[in-house]
Order: sequence, then structure tokens, then C-alpha cells
Amino acid sequence: MNTVRAEKTDAGLILYLAGRIDSSNAQAAEAEILRLTAGDGNRPAALDAERLAYISSAGLRVILRLKKAYPALKLVNAQPEVYEILEMTGFTEMMEVEKAYRTVSVEVCEVIGEGFNGKVYRLDDDTVVKTYKNADALADIRHEREVARLALILGVPTAISYDVVKVGGSYGSVFELLRAESFSKLLANEPERFDWCVEQYVRMLKKIHGVRVPAGKLPSMKEKTLSVVRRMRARLPETLGNKLLRLVEEIPESDGMIHGDFHTKNIVLADGEVLVIDMDTLSVGHPIFDLMQMYNSYVGFSECDPAVVLAFQGYPAETARRFWRASLSAYLGIGDETALREIENKIRILSYADLIDFTVRFPSDDPEKDEATLAYWTGALTGLLETTDSLLFPVNALTVEAVPESLPAVTEKTS
Repeated sequence: MNTVRAEKTDAGLILYLAGRIDSSNAQAAEAEILRLTAGDGNRPAALDAERLAYISSAGLRVILRLKKAYPALKLVNAQPEVYEILEMTGFTEMMEVEKAYRTVSVEVCEVIGEGFNGKVYRLDDDTVVKTYKNADALADIRHEREVARLALILGVPTAISYDVVKVGGSYGSVFELLRAESFSKLLANEPERFDWCVEQYVRMLKKIHGVRVPAGKLPSMKEKTLSVVRRMRARLPETLGNKLLRLVEEIPESDGMIHGDFHTKNIVLADGEVLVIDMDTLSVGHPIFDLMQMYNSYVGFSECDPAVVLAFQGYPAETARRFWRASLSAYLGIGDETALREIENKIRILSYADLIDFTVRFPSDDPEKDEATLAYWTGALTGLLETTDSLLFPVNALTVEAVPESLPAVTEKTS
């Protein structure tokens, strides 16, 4: 069987490698490659290794010489065994190498988690897959793996992806989550566990916020929010737009960890252990930035249409609003309704700014409804800005399981 064959495509020449390329046939394989690439117009675009079972150092030297002759050359569809050889020998750092991924279907799978960038489906009793809306999601997957590993080292209980798969036209990360149920499902199906869910939810939030992140490891949520405000403030009277920007600028920078999408679909009970998932939004900042996103998940997005929260979380708006207020009260350690409402109004200022920006950037297929919702949020934001002079508020001392001894390992492993 020939170890090399070629196919001309619009992108260029594809060289297909097959079988084994080792010391016994590497010279012949190279001669065949030179023959196939000879002549004008035969510049190779990629080596396809889908049917390549093994490659030795002699074969690697053939690829290396070809790469030097054609710097834009990449290798695609590397099977796991071949990819491991390429990775161990440093080829994945010298050239673009795409691993071959198995394909899975999620058509009949249960959704157990969801965020802005994708959904988490249960594949079987032991595993779940997070799918990404971005068709070119490999960079997103690498990013989430890195930040999830960082969070785990720093003491935040989460799951680490152990495999990457093809799902439809995009990719997915596979995680081991034994018999996992989201808190959304628990609240919908077992309402008697409401107080327990609040307790565990707040405990996890405090754990995350109590983590100090080494400088430069995660992006700043304050900077992201400032970008939001700069984009949307033109919808406000100039004086209030400037005031909103000043209020956000006055929020102190912090090295405290922020999840960025902390709602009950992203908190799961897996084999008796509470875990947080969907870690691609991890950042650093003041706790108000997580509280802002929480308000949006439970109240903001569904304020004008309560059916939205039922469709997303799986439980009614009444449950969502009760869960939000109970969680906020427990997190802040405040039971007084007037004091709680005062802090909630500060949170709502950032929430409405974020909702306005999101809706303008990602409009629905109902422009009339969008404009009505934007008008409501803008009016509410205007009223709050007229009576608020600071977004800061006291937060009770957080009870967390700190692991400062992990910081040197984080610095070393993620530098």
C-alpha cells in the first residue's frame, strides 16, 4: 500500500499519509512526496494523517524537511497515537497540528448546564460534553482548560476536560461528572431543597470570591464592564452617561476571582459533590460584577417577559426571584429588606447597562420587542443613576477554604 497520495483542492495540494512511515520506507515516502510536489502549482497545503498509524523519527525528519521547504504547511487529522508522538517530539510547537476528533451526537441528550458560549449535555451516567456555539472553538476549549486548571489548583471544585470531540459543525469538551444534576434541575424537581441549594450556592460563591489570583493570570472584569459602559452610555443623557462611567471607574481593582456566569445551571451536584462548571468566563474583580450577572440571570433578562427565565433555567420566574433575594441576603449577611434593596439597586445599575449593551449587540428577531425592553431598562437605569452616588457596599468577611500554598504552583504551572 502506498504511504503517500495526493489530491488537488481549492486550498492547495493535500498529501495523504497512510500506514506506517519508519526507517524501512521513509526514504521512499520522501521521494514520492517530492514527485507529487514537483512542478508549478503543486505547493502542498496540508498533510492529512487520518490513516497514518505510526511515524518514527525517520518519518518525522521527512516532515521537518518538507516544513522547511513549505513554511505554511500544516498537519491535520492526526490520530491520538500519532498526535502523542508529534507532541512528545515538539512538532506541535514547530508547526500547526490538528488532532483527529471522534464525533458524538447530542440530539437526544439532556441539557444540564448552559452559558452564553455553549451548552452542557449529559452523554451517559458518567460523562458530559460542553458544546460551543463558535464553530472554530478549539481556542475556546484550550482557554477554558487553562482557566479551569487554574481554578482547581487554587481550591475551586470544578471538572477538567479530558477529551475533545466533534459535535455537529463545532467542537465539544468531555468531562467526567458522575450522576450530575444542575441546581436548576434540583430547584425545578425538588422544591423542598430550596434552602439547601441557597446555602450551597452561596458557599461556592464565597469560595470563588475568596480566591486570590496571581497577577496576569485572568482578565479584569472591571475593564470588560468599562467597555460595556463606553458602548452603551450614548443611550443615556450625557450627564448620566458620564456619571455611570465614573461610578464604574471608582470600583477598586481586585485580584479576587470572579466566575462571570454564576447561575444555577452552572452549579451541579455530581456524585454528592457540589461543583461549578462553565469556567470560560473566569476573571478577577470586585464581587459586584458576579452579582450583576446573577441578577440578570434570575431577574433582568426576564423582567419584561417572565417566560424567559422558565425557558432558560427550567423553573418559574417566582422561584428565580426568590432564589436571587435569598442568595443575595445570605451572601451579604443582611436580613433587613431596606438595606438589601439599597445594595440591590447598586447592582441593578451595572445589570441594566450590561443588558442594554447585550441587546444592542445581539438583537433578537423581534425588533419591536427589543425596543420596548431597551426603553424599560434605560428608564430604570436613568432613575437609579439619579439617586446613586456610589456602587460600593460592605461585604461581610468571606468564609472560604483558602489554599495560599497553591500559589507557587499556579505561578509555575501557568506561566
